[in-house]
Amino acid sequence: MSAIRLTHIPTGIVVSCQDEKSQIKNKEKAMKVLRARIYDKYQKEAQAEYDTNRKSAVGTGDRSERIRTYNFPQSRVTDHRIGLTLHQLDQVLDGKLDDIIDALIVDEQAKQIEQADAK
Repeated sequence: MSAIRLTHIPTGIVVSCQDEKSQIKNKEKAMKVLRARIYDKYQKEAQAEYDTNRKSAVGTGDRSERIRTYNFPQSRVTDHRIGLTLHQLDQVLDGKLDDIIDALIVDEQAKQIEQADAK
């Protein structure tokens, strides 16, 4: 028998095969297994990153994770995600959301810059 061992240096994944009598056939079989394991590893990493991003975007749904508070007696709207308070409740209820949307865009861009700097 002719055993073969393949190592993928970037990931450190090692595969060995000694099922066949031919070294060439063992190498082909080991290559298929190695490709599958590398693909699986990268797919799991991508899924884990997606899950992390999704969880931070969705949250847990607790009452403490409120997004916005509408205070009618004081005509105030507060967006808790970015700490924005506006005393324009009547305009917000009429659909004039430009101030809130602009503030959310600025906050999102700041977060993206921070993430880019961290990498």
